[in-house]
Amino acid sequence: MTTTLLWVLSVALIVIGVAGTVLPALPGTILVLAGIWLGAWIGDFTQVGGWTLGIITVLAVVAWVMDYVAGLLGAKKVGASNLAILGAAIGTVVGLFMGIVGILFMPLVGAAIGEYLDRQDHERAVKVGIATWLGIMLGMIAKVVIVFMMIGLFIAALLI
Repeated sequence: MTTTLLWVLSVALIVIGVAGTVLPALPGTILVLAGIWLGAWIGDFTQVGGWTLGIITVLAVVAWVMDYVAGLLGAKKVGASNLAILGAAIGTVVGLFMGIVGILFMPLVGAAIGEYLDRQDHERAVKVGIATWLGIMLGMIAKVVIVFMMIGLFIAALLI
């Protein structure tokens, strides 16, 4: 492959990865990381060296962990049941087939339904659903910020 095609692939991985930070069907952080590592490899790791890649990789791991932990923390903060957490996971999967609205709101619905099935309390179910949703949304925002930090470090390393 020519260098130009490799750079196109690197940029494509990064762009698709950025989309994946808000679309759960795509492993966004991993794709961005792969695009950055490919870009570093293209340049023989001279412009983007080991330290930069190490920091970017740590940021990717933090973003990945945050993605999975944020919703759970929101749910656990209000004492959600295991059924509510399972409901949020199912809601997330169902939401993938419903477009952006489903992706954003089905975890809330799933958590609320799970909590209601477990405890038969409408008010508690709504509270758990909202807390789970807030955790997921805050996690998504943090993940997007971290991904842009990764990209910024990569671009800075290329330009310096």
